Amino acid sequence: MNDKLYIPNNFIEDVKSYLPSHLAIDDFIEYCKRPLRRSVRVNTLKMSVNDFKQSCLERGWTIAAIPWCEEGFWLERTAEEEQTLPIGNTDLHLSGCIYVQEASSMLPPMALREALSGNPKVVLDVAAAPGSKTTQLAALMDNQGLLIANEFSSSRVKVLAANLKRMGVVNTALSHFDGAIFGDYMSECFDEILLDAPCSGEGTVRKDEHALKNWSIESNIDIAAVQKQLIVSAFHALKPGGHLVYSTCTLTPIENQQVCQYLLDSFPGSVEIVSLHTLFEGAEKATTDEGYLHVWPQIFDSEGFFIAKFKKLERVENSNQKTKKGNFPFSPAPKKEKQFFDNLISNQFGLKSYSGNLYVRDKEVWLFPHEATELLEKIKYQRIGILVGTTHKNGIRLEHELATTFGHLATKNTYALSQSQAIEYFKGQDVTLEENTKNKGEVILTLCGAPIGLGKWQGHKIKNSLPRDLVQNGNLISWG
Repeated sequence: MNDKLYIPNNFIEDVKSYLPSHLAIDDFIEYCKRPLRRSVRVNTLKMSVNDFKQSCLERGWTIAAIPWCEEGFWLERTAEEEQTLPIGNTDLHLSGCIYVQEASSMLPPMALREALSGNPKVVLDVAAAPGSKTTQLAALMDNQGLLIANEFSSSRVKVLAANLKRMGVVNTALSHFDGAIFGDYMSECFDEILLDAPCSGEGTVRKDEHALKNWSIESNIDIAAVQKQLIVSAFHALKPGGHLVYSTCTLTPIENQQVCQYLLDSFPGSVEIVSLHTLFEGAEKATTDEGYLHVWPQIFDSEGFFIAKFKKLERVENSNQKTKKGNFPFSPAPKKEKQFFDNLISNQFGLKSYSGNLYVRDKEVWLFPHEATELLEKIKYQRIGILVGTTHKNGIRLEHELATTFGHLATKNTYALSQSQAIEYFKGQDVTLEENTKNKGEVILTLCGAPIGLGKWQGHKIKNSLPRDLVQNGNLISWG
């Protein structure tokens, strides 16, 4: 219990004015002071849920299923392991098999799960960093289609890109804009949209005891003005028949119900609410009269969260459409270069096919999602797809992301690292082999059954090819 948690009296009085009648303010305050349960999501791009359960059993980790996400689990480790080895330094995390993600934050992507099934979709994540929901969407899409992940903060774009690499995501394009531009530059381009809006963060006090330090209704109102711009822009960017999920990690109706009502009032007859009362068993406990999910900390012992889902019923004219200026810096890979790349990965790894189109820029070889083709000139991107190679005078040097995204398809030149070898690898050291090898060229390294990167066979060792920005320090993988 955190008795030092700062909860302003005027915030409590405000909460009392909209707290549902079946909930008690004393319970709300009590749960705000409780430590937040750790939760993780299995990254099914790299590991199955069953394999994760088996791995937890072998490690002595205690898990409990999160009811709204079949890939999500509350997780407990022993006090000794917690003290000795941060979960971010475990092999399951380093290999990208799990993402440490608060349980409530798994809800917004789950509201799109059904819509993402079937044919590949073009999806927008308006405010994507640090990447928990983006990587969850990519997994729900099975790395197919196109997922544009936008982030306004330049420093957070780097964190987002690093998480996409770790999780083996291949179908994503990154952009760095105020999310309000999408309605004008990409009108009706997206099948589905997630707007997890910047907010006052009232629901996050269980992990951030200073979340309410600068709280005021005036600040709520200012933030809501930005949210209204974002939700209108997102609706313009949505195709007719598509869905828009709006979410926040705050509690106030000013940033939640009132923003949703602004959307409904702005496009009468063109938008309808999709009720979330059947999203999962027990969802009705947090469902509002409108059909939104208003998750209070005491309902599911989680962070506070708000989720709303809308369907666009018809085309909506936008008189403010704009066109990007400037030339696109990539061009389709020449046939000769593409053939060389295809032969290289086939001969070295047995990779016979891959999804996407090869593009080049200077010496870089990139793999773009097929669905990106028609959207390449719409906006400027920070990056599209993955960097798979770099040309040099003797051919193409393969890059890290080729291994992390397609390594599971390799039929030869793969190597499963032991714990001690994995520690060497993630610390940027060459991997020591017990016996000399006659193998040549690149090798895809795996950990926990998941591909984590490239190395190069060199007799008694594997030369490390881990990018410098991914090198880790401190105690890794083993705690005993």
